[in-house]
Amino acid sequence: MKRRHFVKAAGALALLSSAKAYASPAPVSSQGKEIYEWRIYTLNQETDTLDRFYQDTLIPAYNRKQIKVAAFAPYKPGEKVMRYFLFIYPDMGTYQQVKQSIRQDQTFCRQAQAFYDQTAVSPIYSNLETYLCEAFDKIPTHRLPDPTRSLFEIRIYWSPNEEANQRKVGMFNREEIDLFDKVGIHSVCYGDILAGPRMPALIYLTWYKDEPTRAEAWKKFASHPDWLAMKDRPEYAHTATNNQSIFLTPLAYSQL
Repeated sequence: MKRRHFVKAAGALALLSSAKAYASPAPVSSQGKEIYEWRIYTLNQETDTLDRFYQDTLIPAYNRKQIKVAAFAPYKPGEKVMRYFLFIYPDMGTYQQVKQSIRQDQTFCRQAQAFYDQTAVSPIYSNLETYLCEAFDKIPTHRLPDPTRSLFEIRIYWSPNEEANQRKVGMFNREEIDLFDKVGIHSVCYGDILAGPRMPALIYLTWYKDEPTRAEAWKKFASHPDWLAMKDRPEYAHTATNNQSIFLTPLAYSQL
């Protein structure tokens, strides 16, 4: 082999080797990854009507279709009255099927009509945001929290473009979730947002026994050598331009 051809080949192999070192794990079939639907309500002060509707009517209807629903309120009172609901579907086909069939559930329709009649003339919420998400390859199905949990945390990361978003997802799949496990940041689920009010973005949910254990876990994370090495890798540069953290507490009728 001539020298210049050898040098080119060696360079190509080096680049390929470098790329493989940071390649994402083999993707999980979309049929094996859960679909998450977040519904986030901004309420007009009163909460009992929506809570009763979810607890007595909506969640039982989804349970009849084998769909689990988690229900949360803000961990501490804020200026806005909020409710957060997480619907967990086994796959996209089931999401589509349930979305189409729920209105054909005669029991649901009969029980829900009073709620619809009441809230049509006197709205109980000023806004409803929805996020439709596909689970990450690393955790294709949700993990159950411990019964001792009292604090959940949603984190949303927004990226400057779609490519950066996928690099941020890759960062979690390859390294960051493993580090969470090491330091006591307990994962529930991670979602690449397919449709939402602000894109591109990802969203994930974690749980803790209480505020002190959360603070200790994140303190360990921030000083951990794996994080100190990870955060400066060039392939993760500029993957997130903004993020939001939301502390939640499970409602009595939550299924997580």
